[in-house]
Amino acid sequence: MSLEALESDADSGQDLSEFNWDDYLEETGALSVPHHAFKHVDQGLETGLTPGMKLEVCVRTESETAYWMATIITTCGQLLLLRYEGYQDDRRADFWCDIMTADLHPIGWSKQQGRPMRPPEGVREKHQDWEALLEKALAESCSVPASLLEGAQRGCNPIDLLSPGLNVELVDRQDAGAVWSAVIEENVGGRLRLRYDGTDGLPDTQSITWVFYLDPLLHLPGWAQEHSCTIRPPAALLTLRTEAEWEEVKKTISSQAQDSSIKEEFYRDRSAINPHSFTEGMKLEAVDPAAPFTISPATVVKVFNDQFFLVQMDDMRDEAQKEGGRHSFICHRDSPGIFPTQWSLKNGVKLSSPPGFQGQDFDWADYLKQCEAEVAPQQCFPSDPSDQCIKESMMLEAVNPLCPENIHVATVTKVKGQHMWIRLEGLKQAIPEIIVHTDSMDIFPVSWCETNGYPLQHPCKPRVEKQRKVAVVQPEKPRVLSKDSSPDTTKQQINSSQAEMAGQANGKYCCPKIYFNHRCFSGPYLNKGRIAELPQCVGPGNCVLVLKEVLTLLINSAYKPSRVLRELQLDQEGRWQGHGETLKAKYKGKSYRATVEIVRTADQVADFCRKTCIKLECCPNLFGPKMVLERCSENCSVLTKTKYTYYYGKKKSRRVGRPPGGHSNLEGGVKRRGRRRKRRKQLFVHKKRRSSASVDNTPAGSPQGSGDEEDLDEDDSLSEDTGSELQDELMDDSEYSEKKSQPPTPSPSPPETPRPTRKRRKARSPSCSDDENRPPSPKSPRTEVPPKLCLDSSPLEWSVTDVVRFIRTTDCAPLARIFIDQEIDGQALLLLNLPTVQECMDLKLGPAIKLCHHIERVKLAFYQQFAS
Repeated sequence: MSLEALESDADSGQDLSEFNWDDYLEETGALSVPHHAFKHVDQGLETGLTPGMKLEVCVRTESETAYWMATIITTCGQLLLLRYEGYQDDRRADFWCDIMTADLHPIGWSKQQGRPMRPPEGVREKHQDWEALLEKALAESCSVPASLLEGAQRGCNPIDLLSPGLNVELVDRQDAGAVWSAVIEENVGGRLRLRYDGTDGLPDTQSITWVFYLDPLLHLPGWAQEHSCTIRPPAALLTLRTEAEWEEVKKTISSQAQDSSIKEEFYRDRSAINPHSFTEGMKLEAVDPAAPFTISPATVVKVFNDQFFLVQMDDMRDEAQKEGGRHSFICHRDSPGIFPTQWSLKNGVKLSSPPGFQGQDFDWADYLKQCEAEVAPQQCFPSDPSDQCIKESMMLEAVNPLCPENIHVATVTKVKGQHMWIRLEGLKQAIPEIIVHTDSMDIFPVSWCETNGYPLQHPCKPRVEKQRKVAVVQPEKPRVLSKDSSPDTTKQQINSSQAEMAGQANGKYCCPKIYFNHRCFSGPYLNKGRIAELPQCVGPGNCVLVLKEVLTLLINSAYKPSRVLRELQLDQEGRWQGHGETLKAKYKGKSYRATVEIVRTADQVADFCRKTCIKLECCPNLFGPKMVLERCSENCSVLTKTKYTYYYGKKKSRRVGRPPGGHSNLEGGVKRRGRRRKRRKQLFVHKKRRSSASVDNTPAGSPQGSGDEEDLDEDDSLSEDTGSELQDELMDDSEYSEKKSQPPTPSPSPPETPRPTRKRRKARSPSCSDDENRPPSPKSPRTEVPPKLCLDSSPLEWSVTDVVRFIRTTDCAPLARIFIDQEIDGQALLLLNLPTVQECMDLKLGPAIKLCHHIERVKLAFYQQFAS
């Protein structure tokens, strides 16, 4: 197949609206290349603010506005997680802020401006002599550079600084001494679409080029003059204009203004180019960048300086037979696609003979004699690192070298050293596998195109008539673009949506701080211990972004994240007329997605938070713009779970029989509670004879739990006796492990019968996760009760060594090395659950369940011994 034929079929012109990476990976059973393998993508998202840097942040009180020092704990785009100076390792008061809207300044700013420095109340309680603390911190501080907090660079990463319309200079790819100017037409996540100066009206195939902003050949205006380079258009453009026209363009380029304000940020992430030791005439093996399908012999034909040299693909045909001349390209020592001779033979890769080579089998010894040349020694090339996280059959997104504007779904088919062979999907006519370096800036992680709003070329998906079953939460159906909508219209819709999301910095779209009041009642779905580990507040910032972060934290703090996600799922009517946002949850190794409606304006935030709390059957003040200091206005601490559900929970509609579909996962919550009560009687049986007043008077034909909430309140004496949310969740899970069919005939409940007070029962050692992870035994529903665990100290104070010491006392002792490698201390141990253990520790289900059993024993002992 000729190169021209491949180019004609390069553009598949597919619609991206029906492709979803999660579904595609699930259907194919493939894994995605880890995100950390794409170093160039991560570098573009860094703002220059790193953990450990210190700054001054505004502390507003009723009486004054002062400033205090804070340390950056972590960064997420333009969001910073900060900790006030004086809290040391206490992370309970950590808070998020938006660098674009928060009052942040470098260290020393308050002194220069004559502003007061005063710590918040929590720091004053910990440190009476806080003036000495301030002096010590000022002497040891590593301040954030002022340029990152002020001016145009505030909150911007290097990618944001390269806006469309900016002029840049690009080194000729065949001559390191020639430079030409270009203008940025589009910036897609750091991938720049450039148009050469003076090419207006010319075909895009010659006047447009794509480069990543970290390309060593890309520079800011003025670089060519500083390095005495010749300003000359690329050879492919010279014949398209007259010499006089190019001279006019050249004068315009020379008069361009030089912007030095972004110079430091632009070159900050560039890797230094190491000096090479190549000389002219040396032979090597290389991949032609114009057609990267094979490895062929090549020659170093010119050395420009100690950094760059020119490599030309060998072609033994007569000059008249050569099509368009030989392919040549600039290289440096660490350039991808160049190898020492015999590399293909050592790695079991086919080496293609150069065009015009006479003979059946290519042999380097004979070829060198024929050409009277020497090989490039091994020390001219960098060594291949042994660590490699990219494996065969993994998936990613990759640029089509024949049509650089297209990015395709791609599959890794082979990995050799630091190079891999990938197959592009979504082409009308397949092309050979392309060879790319693992550090290439033309490959990206999955969902990179979706994140940056760029179309992804994907394989055609045949329509499947069989309906897929999705547990608990139905995935959101992607929006299908209308047939008459053009790419320009789609791009305008995306831009307008992003502009609406941005909102106003200080207007009706700015959400106040949302506080997590962990002392309030957490309800049946949320884990009180995990709520206490959340940061004190989130925000301020854009309403959609802040509330999405809040809901994500709540979902991850649930006993069953999928259940909470279902409770939050968008109703059909859409009561808020807000923004539909897709949230995710992981539970028992499965992923769930649902669309959740989030309000967009600040005046709706308080009502939204309160009604969301009521929907989750927790205290209306559990999270919201109001901070609860000592006593909750709802007096929720004196109410039990059942009573609180009656007063604030959702009124459940009466259900009769089993819903359509047999084992439906959308059964009513009250029905579960009824079965749970019955299940508890089976699990906790007193040896002494119960009085007749305690006998269950519910008729045999009545569905359990289908009565009023008052019946549940009376029947929930076990929950009131134990007083433990963890115990309630354990019982709530037990009804999942053993389901009984209920007679569909409804029957009115008899009058309530008072029961005598029963003795407090001992809680079983396994917690909710323990009961979830153990499969039910059909032979014996009762399980052996493990011995109660007694802890000498609180797990919150355990170091990594203490955690490892505990693990080695269990039957999971071989896994202790994982805890050492991942530095899991006591606080991290209490946050582990089954999905996290399987995903982060890469354990199979059996060992993961066994390990979670011991972790849940620690959690239960912690709640019983140390939780206040």
